[in-house]
Amino acid sequence: MARIRVGFHSSASFLVGTGAVPKWSDAEKTVQAKDRDTGAPLFTVTLFFMEEDRAEALKVTVPETGLPNGLKPGVPVVPVELFATPWARIFNGSLSDGIAYRADRLTLPNAPATGSGSASASEKKAA
Repeated sequence: MARIRVGFHSSASFLVGTGAVPKWSDAEKTVQAKDRDTGAPLFTVTLFFMEEDRAEALKVTVPETGLPNGLKPGVPVVPVELFATPWARIFNGSLSDGIAYRADRLTLPNAPATGSGSASASEKKAA
């Protein structure tokens, strides 16, 4: 499957739309999805991508280790190593398609780079 690196102009910005919520690997929501390489639990964060006169909501998957302290709605962030993966499937004879977004981590523009991923997921959700 093709992974496409997402680049954006320096005038673009990202704001957190929702806090991090667990990503599930099963429909019953009993098994949290894990990163294939590191085994870190995965979370989904809705980001608003804003550029010039438009805004788009993107659901971005991020490993727990890539979630900064202080992540809450309205906070500006910078996605690091953001990739888009187009997908399509046929279910009950109907085609569904879309783009899955994945980032290695989110950084707060005015925060030091150290300490990222040091809080637990429950602390991040509460922040």
